[in-house]
Amino acid sequence: MGPIFDTHAHYGSRQFDPDRDALLDGLPGRGVAGIIDCGTDLDTSERCRALAHSRPWIWTAAGIHPESLIEEDSSTTVRFGGDWRTELAALRPLFEDERVVAVGEIGLDHHWPVPRDEQLALFEAQIRLALELDKPVIVHDRQAHEPTYALLRRYRPRGVLHCYSGSAEDALALAEQGFYFGFGGAVTFKGAKRAVKAVQALPADRILLETDCPYMAPEPLRGQRCDSGMIAHTAAFIAEVRGVSPEELLIQTDANARQLFRLP
Repeated sequence: MGPIFDTHAHYGSRQFDPDRDALLDGLPGRGVAGIIDCGTDLDTSERCRALAHSRPWIWTAAGIHPESLIEEDSSTTVRFGGDWRTELAALRPLFEDERVVAVGEIGLDHHWPVPRDEQLALFEAQIRLALELDKPVIVHDRQAHEPTYALLRRYRPRGVLHCYSGSAEDALALAEQGFYFGFGGAVTFKGAKRAVKAVQALPADRILLETDCPYMAPEPLRGQRCDSGMIAHTAAFIAEVRGVSPEELLIQTDANARQLFRLP
């Protein structure tokens, strides 16, 4: 099955340390044709960029995740003492590399106790950077729909809402301004009714597939370490919901990803 394009992965995670190279080398044989590996701070963004140079079908996004403001082991905390402005300045040169194709993973998170004013300022600064660089954004939105959408409406960047969990109505409104929507294993879970409604409502050219691996493996693999090959299960589920074949869905979402990230 293929072509599978995973628009949101984290292969720099320690969970992949035992077998990262073997796993990645086996993915093309499972139908994987492209991956966007996402950074969450300067250190992970640099590791993602190195990984993108190791295989021609991997690209990367560089950015500072809101949770990095409070994580004890993030470079935001360890190297920069919470000074995200200095870290963002240090991260900027990475975008001179053609393998770095997006600003991400960035956004807002109201689930964890991240200072809201600071994460909002960080998100806004990175949206403005993306506009300056003419790069798409990869947006994290957890329990923060209203302020996230407000900034996207204000600045109108290109990009994707990762692991979309909002309403179908909001999705259609943002799709009208050109935004894309990423759906991963969570859409296959029984409680994902809002995501399913969004999948049903969106135009075919606004849908992207993703994993957020090593997290959120789809049914029937839930609880396992996730990888890009497991998108086959997510694609089969979404294809059934939309009344198309999995092959048709995979071809469309691969084309969507290449359109958004301006890839061959």
